[in-house]
Amino acid sequence: MSTAITVLLAAAVLAVLAVVVAYVLGWANRAFEVKVDPRVAAVLEVLPAANCGACGFVGCGEYAEAVAAGNAPPNLCAPGGENCAQQIAQIMGVSVEPSFPYRAVVHCAARFNQRLGRNAYRGEPTCAAANLVTDVQGCTYGCLGLGDCERVCPYDAIHVIDGLATVDYHQCIGCKRCAAVCPRNIITMVPFKAERMVVIACSNKDFGPEVREVCEVGCIGCKACSKHAGPIEMAGQLPIINYDAYVSESDFTTALEKCPRESLLFVGKPTPEDLAAVAGEKLPDRVEGDFKTTVDETEWRG
Repeated sequence: MSTAITVLLAAAVLAVLAVVVAYVLGWANRAFEVKVDPRVAAVLEVLPAANCGACGFVGCGEYAEAVAAGNAPPNLCAPGGENCAQQIAQIMGVSVEPSFPYRAVVHCAARFNQRLGRNAYRGEPTCAAANLVTDVQGCTYGCLGLGDCERVCPYDAIHVIDGLATVDYHQCIGCKRCAAVCPRNIITMVPFKAERMVVIACSNKDFGPEVREVCEVGCIGCKACSKHAGPIEMAGQLPIINYDAYVSESDFTTALEKCPRESLLFVGKPTPEDLAAVAGEKLPDRVEGDFKTTVDETEWRG
């Protein structure tokens, strides 16, 4: 009999405790409830969950919260693109201005054998380490070619080819990681208003004679491009492109013809016209430059 009473008392105590705990938990749930804006979940559903940080936030979750709170515009997601921005704007009940995708541009065109004044570097094989050493190469502005940008890119969109960081624009989504890791800050994000864009592929701010001593293709500050293309302005000895004034590649036709070096060029995806122009050509096993001057074409008499 006593055993039965003990069991009943234990069951009763457990039942009372269960009721009390349930009440306490219910009260705590109401008292400490953190209200979540349902738009946060809706925005998260639209985002591609890349968590790349290109928007300037730690991840997609933080960006979604900022958008829902009105602290961030709906068009910051580079991987999502224009379609994602429109969907987020619809969730938030706002309009969004058309925007252009930003892509990485390497402002250097010199391959390994075009850099003069190179010296052997035997330190840690990273750009960050090599940048701390003097006389690694003559140009103190050029790409170091040790692949910090390649290693940090999560989209396999940039590779070091013949000593030069080269962007694969079929893969690049504009996550900015390569630009952030480059110790010489020669990678910037450019608004791509078309599949391919004209860029200044040089960062050397020195005068022409000094540039010639360290690079075969670097900009010599001759100003020919700025005289023949409205969007190009001179910042000291180095031209820059005002992309707000960039309308089409035809703005640069004459400037491209006048550039005596290889520092003004197209980057991006080839146009259908470009592909059609070379469709019937057989590519050589190895492509080498054929540099000539007016002297090479001169017929000498006497």
